[in-house]
Amino acid sequence: MMKQVPVGVSARHIHLSQEHVEKLFGAGYQLTEMKPLSQPGQFASNETVEVVGTKGSFPKVRILGPARSRTQLEISRTDAFSIGVNPPVRESGNIAGTPGITIKGPAGEVTIEEGVIVAARHIHFHTSDAEKWNIADKQLLKVRLGGERGMVLENVVARVSPDFALDMHIDTDEANAAGAKTGDMAEIVE
Repeated sequence: MMKQVPVGVSARHIHLSQEHVEKLFGAGYQLTEMKPLSQPGQFASNETVEVVGTKGSFPKVRILGPARSRTQLEISRTDAFSIGVNPPVRESGNIAGTPGITIKGPAGEVTIEEGVIVAARHIHFHTSDAEKWNIADKQLLKVRLGGERGMVLENVVARVSPDFALDMHIDTDEANAAGAKTGDMAEIVE
């Protein structure tokens, strides 16, 4: 049985705590939804911020909602070089010991001491999909991307939850290397 999963390409984006949303956009501010994302309850917001590193900045980084418990910037390795930060590859939420960044919004700015990562490539599995394919949470998988320059990616982290929808997340560097795009199908290989 082929184990196919849809591909989602993640461009640079930021998750903000509610405290930082309010520092950047004003007291009581709530993020507004531009479009839903593949994961239930998650959305790309209408709001963007500027992120500033030691060598440069990105002026319009999309905020993903809803607000999180901690602020986290996810960028590609190429992005990291261009703004002068050196983040590790990490799973989302694992930000201890990572570099910080300055974030500017229309109502203020915030400098975080840690929170910049290159997101580890991963597949979100609904519990039922993981059970059907005998895949465990945190298992490392090997996945074939088609694309015009197809490749096999190793160390793809399985993330299993009843709150997830089946979707593989790779960053723009990985997608560009394979010639893959959002909506393509990838295959988990043994």
